[in-house]
Formats: sequence, structure tokens, C-alpha cells
Amino acid sequence: MSAESASARAASVPTAPAPAAPALSTQTQAIDPGYAYRDLRWGRVVALRVRTRSIVVHSVLFVIAVVPAVLAIGIGDYPLSPAQVVEGLFGGGEEFTRTIIIEWRLPVAIAAVAFGALLGVGGAIFQSLTRNPLGSPDVIGFDAGAYTAVVVTILWIGASGYWIVAGAAIVGGLATAVVVYALAFRRGVQGFRLIIVGIAVSALLGSINAYLITRADLTDAISVGFWGAGSLTRVTWPSLVPSLALGIVILIGAGVLSPALRQLELGDDAALAQGVSVGRARAGLLVAGVATSALVTAAAGPIGFIALAAPQLARRLTRSPGVSLMGAATMGAALLSSAHLLSLSLAQVYRPVPVGLITVCVGGLYLIWLLFRETRRRA
Repeated sequence: MSAESASARAASVPTAPAPAAPALSTQTQAIDPGYAYRDLRWGRVVALRVRTRSIVVHSVLFVIAVVPAVLAIGIGDYPLSPAQVVEGLFGGGEEFTRTIIIEWRLPVAIAAVAFGALLGVGGAIFQSLTRNPLGSPDVIGFDAGAYTAVVVTILWIGASGYWIVAGAAIVGGLATAVVVYALAFRRGVQGFRLIIVGIAVSALLGSINAYLITRADLTDAISVGFWGAGSLTRVTWPSLVPSLALGIVILIGAGVLSPALRQLELGDDAALAQGVSVGRARAGLLVAGVATSALVTAAAGPIGFIALAAPQLARRLTRSPGVSLMGAATMGAALLSSAHLLSLSLAQVYRPVPVGLITVCVGGLYLIWLLFRETRRRA
């Protein structure tokens, strides 16, 4: 029998039906080192595709964010053990202990995690739009614009209510974004030109802030100066609840626009070919990115370098081809929560150090390393 007739006879024999797939199954496939993904299937339909490495990294970062926040609740003039903190969080322990935990320290701990996530998302948005690891709201100058608006509101107008200050910060950040974008626009906006213009505008606004503070009364100048260092200790439930509500809205909007953000990373022409409304998507992402920074600035003062470092650190841990909003959020939460714990620990042995000063010191070292690395890569 020839090979061709054997093959034909084998093809004509009916084969047994394949066994039915389980209701929900998983399949892991290695695309490239560090890029294994897992398909969650419902029958033959892929219900969800996720990278296993990203899930692990995000989970670990979330734990790193939560653990320092819980430990920070126990640090203060009335020290508490981790067991007392956990017991108080679940309604146990003495009433005075629960008051310290729930009413005084829990809002600050939640703010460290939530504000870090917001700053990370804002940094990821601008680094994706500018296609540059130096693109973040604090470097481009949007934080400085929000701070200037708050300084003018407090020192000149004399208003210090949360909603007034928050509104001023958001308006100041958006106005600075419009100015920077307009000055950097030359038949389109290039990421490097946007960063250079943003640095110049930030320096100009910094000088204006310094002038306004030096012309203010001593008490107001000290208050604004301490606020400008960035501190979470002033956060209370009345200021945290509206911040969380607005933050959730911003994060939802950023999540909705994240597919367009991925397309914009490929260029405007590629995004248009994919059916993305480039102008509308970029405007929405700019508003979301500025709002994250302005919201944190209004509630806790300017906290620098979290937005700069979080997206790139998360990208290196997950080995993803681009910055991820989820990765940047979890990394930002872990960084700010750890910095808050370090700030409280230093206060026990030395004196109170605002968390913004710690993030600036650590972020400055990171910026030096990033510049050195980019210089060597281009050379």
C-alpha cells in the first residue's frame, strides 16, 4: 500500500470527538522570558488573558504598600503594637485605642496608599504621552502650577477651605498644562520639547512662589512653607473622603482611556488608523494626569518624584514593553507608604520630617541614576 493511499484511508476514518473542556480552565504559554501569560477560558472561549508575572508583581507591591501603612498606624506619641492595630481595625481593643487608630491615624495611612497610586497613574500617563521616562507632572511643572494656585488662594485671597484649595490646585495645574502645551506646540508636540518647556515654566513658577511667601506674614509664610514640603499628617476624614471620591472618578476615567493611551504610544498616525480620536483622547488623558497630581497637592501638598519613579520601576519589575497604569499605581502606593513609614520612624528618633522631603531625596538619587543610564544608552 502506498503512503498516499494510507494517508487517504486514515483521513477517511472518523475520529473520536475531543473531550469536553472544563467550564473554566487555565493555560500557560511562554511568549518570551518574563512574558508568560495565562488564558482563563470558559469552554473554548478565552475569557481573560493576563500576564502571570504582572499579577505576581502587582500583588507583591500591593502587600508592600499595605504592610507599611499598618505599621505606620502604630507609630506616634502613643505607640501601638501591630497586634493592637489589627485588633483596633476590626473593632476590638479599648475605646481610646480605637479612637487613635480609626479617627486619627487610619486616614493618614489610607492617604499614603491612595495618593501614591494616584501619583503613579499620573506619571504613567505623561510618560506614555511624552514617550520619555522624564515626563511626569512634577518635572514638567504641573505640580508647581497647582502649588502656585494654592499659595495665591491662601495668601492673597485668604481662603483655606478644602474645596476652595482643591479647586484652586486643579485649576492651577490645568492652566499650567495648557500653557506648557501651547508653548511646546510646533506642528505637534514632541515629548522632549514638552519636558524642556515644562522645566522652564516650573522654574518660573518656583520663583513666583518664593516671592509670594517672602511677602507674606510670618505665620502664613511658615504655614504655607510647611505645607509646600508635602505632608500626610494633616489628612483627616473630612478631607480624605472627597479626595478618595474624586480619585476613584479619575482612576476610572484613566482606565477607560488606557486603550487609547496604548495606541497613542505608537504615534498619532497609528492611533488614527486604529480608529482613535487623537485630540479627544489626548485631552482627556491630560486632564486625568493633571487631576491626579492636583488632587494630591490640594490634600497633602506637593509630593515629588513618586510620579517620576513609579512607572519606570514597575516597568522593570514586570518586564512589560511599556508603562502600565496598574503597575504604576501599585508601585506608587508602595513607595509613598514606605516613605510615610520612614518619615514617622525618623520623627521618633530625630524630629518630624515631611514625607515630601523624603521622596525628593530618594527621587533625586533615582533621577541621577536615570540620567546616567540614558546617557550611557545613547552613547
